[in-house]
Amino acid sequence: MSFQKRLQANEFVVLAEMNTPKGVNISRLVTDARRMKGRVDAIIVPDMDNGIMRMSALAGGVLMQQQGVEAIIHVYCRDRNRMALQGDILAAHVLGIQNLIVVHGEDMSQSDHIDAKPVYDLTEIGLIDAIQSLNKGKDIGGFDLDGAPSLTTGCTIAPYADDKALDVELDAARKMIAAGCSFVITPPVFDIDRFTTFMEKAKGLGVPIIPTIFLIKSLAIAQYITNSEPGAHISDDLIRRIRKSPNRETEGIRIAGETIAAVKTLAQGVMLQTLGWEHRIPSILDAAGL
Repeated sequence: MSFQKRLQANEFVVLAEMNTPKGVNISRLVTDARRMKGRVDAIIVPDMDNGIMRMSALAGGVLMQQQGVEAIIHVYCRDRNRMALQGDILAAHVLGIQNLIVVHGEDMSQSDHIDAKPVYDLTEIGLIDAIQSLNKGKDIGGFDLDGAPSLTTGCTIAPYADDKALDVELDAARKMIAAGCSFVITPPVFDIDRFTTFMEKAKGLGVPIIPTIFLIKSLAIAQYITNSEPGAHISDDLIRRIRKSPNRETEGIRIAGETIAAVKTLAQGVMLQTLGWEHRIPSILDAAGL
């Protein structure tokens, strides 16, 4: 069953995120995709996430499809004008990719190409409108298409530090859903009580909500997230648990599995983010009982 049909049937979906290489060596990408086949419902491929120049998400998505794994690709307004965006979206559909996530592109000040000029020819709402127009058989110039795509579009909620920031994110999500988005990806979940409170506020969005489950690879990473993203809410107890573990990598996998099991009754899926450790995703799903 396709990702789109699973969403429509209110079935729990398991997604994983996998970046393309910075180069043309696709061996690891292909190997990890094959390893996840049958364990995840789709793989999300970011498009030069964090402003790092990589092989395009379009190519990565096609490689996923070739391995028999459904692809979901990011689309940004940061790097392409309205013509290029529409052209790439049509190309994605022809090449077998039917799922998109409209994402806000990160600031280029932290990029590995800091002199690159952002485009922002469209807003995120404008891009969603463009996708919906293509689905209806017209480009945003009003011209008829020779064959219309059928695309499922999602959006994201950015990390938030407090209730005020969350309200802003939820308001933005409502506007994107009204424009045509049919699912939402949340920031990483480290605190189940906090996520439960989030879901109480977000249930009125009326679309499937899919939380991100982040694999904490080490104590240093947990401490970095705590210090740099106070809104993440990694508890002192969780830090102590990782510190005391004789095998911190295994403990991180166990924590991710427990988090998946805990959110399974609250949300309609999970998105696993492992940042290069995609080979550990089967172990995380084993720990979650999936």
